Amino acid sequence: MTGLPSPAMASISSLRANANATIEATITAISEARDVTTSRGPSKVADATLQDDSGTITLTLWGDDIKKYAIGQKVKITDGWVKDFRGKLQVSMGRSGTITVQS
Repeated sequence: MTGLPSPAMASISSLRANANATIEATITAISEARDVTTSRGPSKVADATLQDDSGTITLTLWGDDIKKYAIGQKVKITDGWVKDFRGKLQVSMGRSGTITVQS
């Protein structure tokens, strides 16, 4: 325990670009992984659709994370980074975010 307070839980509909967020949602879809080249070299990326009672958002999964999650799982994203990508909001782990499967 670090003694730090837990970040407040947000609903998907309340998320805004260029901010950290903590959400709980269910994975309703995962795209096929695609090969991309980033500034760090070649990688794989897939998009998962997350849904809660307020709406949906895309979760970007990179590399080995693609195989860790499945449709129907409820996940908690803590300190994820929300950004606007081509006019749509999406969330990723950013620098300090974590994702855990909820039971």
